[in-house]
Amino acid sequence: MKIDLKNLAIKTTHDHLKKGDFSVKELAESYLAEIEKKNPTLNAYLEVFDDVLEQAKEAEKLFEAGKATILTGIPLAVKDNILIKGRRAGAASKILEGYVAPYDATVIKKLKSVGAIFLGRTNMDEFAMGSSTENSAYGVTKNPHDEMRVAGGSSGGSAAAVAAELALAAFGSDTGGSIRQPAAFCGVVGLKPTYGAVSRFGLIAMGSSLDQIGPLAKTVEDAEIIFNAIREQDSMDSTTIFSDTYEARKLQLQEKFVIGVPRDFLGEGVAPEVLENFEAGLKKLEKAGAEIRDIKLPNIKYSLSVYYIIMPAEVSSNLARFDGVKFGAKISGGNLLEDYLKTRGQLFGKEARRRLILGTYVLSAGYYDAYYNRAVAVRKLIADDFKKVFAEGVHAIATPTTPSPAFKIGEKSNDPLQMYLADIFTVTANIVGIPALSLPSGFAEVDGKKLPLGFQLQTAWGREALLFEIGKKFEKI
Repeated sequence: MKIDLKNLAIKTTHDHLKKGDFSVKELAESYLAEIEKKNPTLNAYLEVFDDVLEQAKEAEKLFEAGKATILTGIPLAVKDNILIKGRRAGAASKILEGYVAPYDATVIKKLKSVGAIFLGRTNMDEFAMGSSTENSAYGVTKNPHDEMRVAGGSSGGSAAAVAAELALAAFGSDTGGSIRQPAAFCGVVGLKPTYGAVSRFGLIAMGSSLDQIGPLAKTVEDAEIIFNAIREQDSMDSTTIFSDTYEARKLQLQEKFVIGVPRDFLGEGVAPEVLENFEAGLKKLEKAGAEIRDIKLPNIKYSLSVYYIIMPAEVSSNLARFDGVKFGAKISGGNLLEDYLKTRGQLFGKEARRRLILGTYVLSAGYYDAYYNRAVAVRKLIADDFKKVFAEGVHAIATPTTPSPAFKIGEKSNDPLQMYLADIFTVTANIVGIPALSLPSGFAEVDGKKLPLGFQLQTAWGREALLFEIGKKFEKI
């Protein structure tokens, strides 16, 4: 049978593999052929692994022994900040040039145990700092829908790989929207789990109170399958939670579910085509049985400001370890201090240096209380607003995923404030720790090209099951 990559999902692929319609090797070869054809232009992968067919052989053995699970033999792409033992990992930065991971991230370990296939590592903004992959030390990833435009960031390589049929699904990390924003720009599904639902052990840290690993996939069901395979408490990450930490919630038969819309937050700076698409998305949910309710989140307007204080502060702490001594590349100076200054000054990219300086400033004596402490206090106020809305019977909160369709390469790279505004709808989920899902919701025609748009749903802590349920209803209409 000829393998139609475009119409494959995880469950259908598993069924084909079980029936012997095609082998794991043939499936892997099909993806490798697509990568060879498209990746030189898209730059989604930084490296394609040389042992893909060997991995496929091992997965075949599991099918032969009757031990295959739903993810056995499924070809996945992995963001360049998630460690795979014996493989290069560089967070798309020159400062980690040559670094080889000495152990597997927990999510990788879990997927290796069921025989998933890792195709390669994908491009990203350096240390996950950016919304376009333009901050990668290895060049920008292009959007498969229009190669003049960005794929989003920081998980742009993973999103482009799924959208262009270069992987069946992929892994990203999300600190302020880094899974959901590229998912929206590339027309795929992106999940940011509840903080602590997925182990961060083996993820190169950016903002430790914000980061979460999550899937990019073609369908909500695929994202759900992957999430259920990688979730769970992990002794190697003290911030992880047990799956029953939060009260689970599913819709009852014929239950009318409530979608909250913070309309005050959807005004200035949002493209008209995005707002039009968002209203159409709300109508789809109404058809599926939703009650659309206007809600107030009084402190949500401070989210971006809070995020751009807390995140750089955590960046300045996490990236202090990259000094040319223990990890990666080094530029030698006349003494130890010069070693540090040259290595960090020349091997960190411009955006990484900007955020390191910002973060060090907000944590410095005399400014700590004025900036960092105040941001932490406002973070709690924002979380309290969300708690109140969910307590009042709202099942999920809806917004657009991004304020505009994918922008042109180079359009915002010299204006960091404009670039930061691309995260306006996504940072809140990271600030308060709730799960959020970006769904493909149609297209906007711009300059003769159809550009994907995203519809974002956020639910209360630990309620991914509810998120998937509503997401599947959205997909069906």
